[in-house]
Amino acid sequence: MTLPRGHDVRSNFGAKLGRVSRQWRYLVDARLKGFGLTEATWRPLRHLARFDAPPRQKDLAESLGIEGPSLVRLLDALERDGFIVRRGTDDRRTKTIHLTPHGEKLGRKIETVAAAVREEILNGISDQELAAAFQVLETIQRSIEAKGLSAAARSRRRTERAAAQSSSPVGRRPRAR
Repeated sequence: MTLPRGHDVRSNFGAKLGRVSRQWRYLVDARLKGFGLTEATWRPLRHLARFDAPPRQKDLAESLGIEGPSLVRLLDALERDGFIVRRGTDDRRTKTIHLTPHGEKLGRKIETVAAAVREEILNGISDQELAAAFQVLETIQRSIEAKGLSAAARSRRRTERAAAQSSSPVGRRPRAR
């Protein structure tokens, strides 16, 4: 194992985690370019294929860790290309996202490529080592969520601030007449 200079593992852990995550996604991305996909298109399709039931846009955005407006643009492109359809629900304010047969087929290809990359990357690492690493990441995630720093919490805070500003006379824009 190569430790950072001075063995300062704690101060280098986050950077290493981010770098490994980016490299892993880059490798999957490079393998999926042959299908005409970019990370911006394959990630939503992969996440959609993993939901037990068609998710709401809000749930998919949270799963991907992106903001709603960014997701809407991605979904517009995926729908235009015939990979998904958005359908209304009993609540007229929400829509669920469904993979089309074309999207399901592509989702299976994406999963096959991602699984092959995963096996290559994790080759030589025991299940026991992976379980320990997974537990560490779970603990870190719980700590972050307990501090209210999860993507959902940040999104809620932004929404609450925007609502407060629009209801405040100071934050309101005059209406055009």
